[in-house]
Amino acid sequence: MERKQFLRTLGVGAAFALTFPCLGGCSSDSDGEKGDIKEEPSNVDFTIDLESDEASKLGTNGGFILKNDVVVVKNLEGEFVAASQICSHENYDQVRFANVDGGIFYCDVHGSRFSQTGTPLNQVDSKAAKPLKVYQITLTGTMLRVFE
Repeated sequence: MERKQFLRTLGVGAAFALTFPCLGGCSSDSDGEKGDIKEEPSNVDFTIDLESDEASKLGTNGGFILKNDVVVVKNLEGEFVAASQICSHENYDQVRFANVDGGIFYCDVHGSRFSQTGTPLNQVDSKAAKPLKVYQITLTGTMLRVFE
């Protein structure tokens, strides 16, 4: 192999070695930015001790936590509400609670917004908006149960 051909081969190899790791990491569509696509949780049934560190954000009206793909909220009126963390639009796990318009669930991937009863508040594309799954809540002492 001649020196010129060797250097050309080395240059292509080096360029590939430098660019290949970036191909996956530099994509604007990576899951890290939008979240993960998941199935809506089923057979939901868990408890949260409201005196635990895990539940500390539920001590304030408007606070929420994420557990088992469920958003558990103490709404602005001081009542507990729980809904699927998986958006009904395209199944991204990005549903959160926002202290706007009296308190809503929203998904920041495509802008879906839902009432606290799961009713869609907007339509983000040509597909019909689907309700967000809302779970039942019972409070016994300091134990909050979330279930279907």
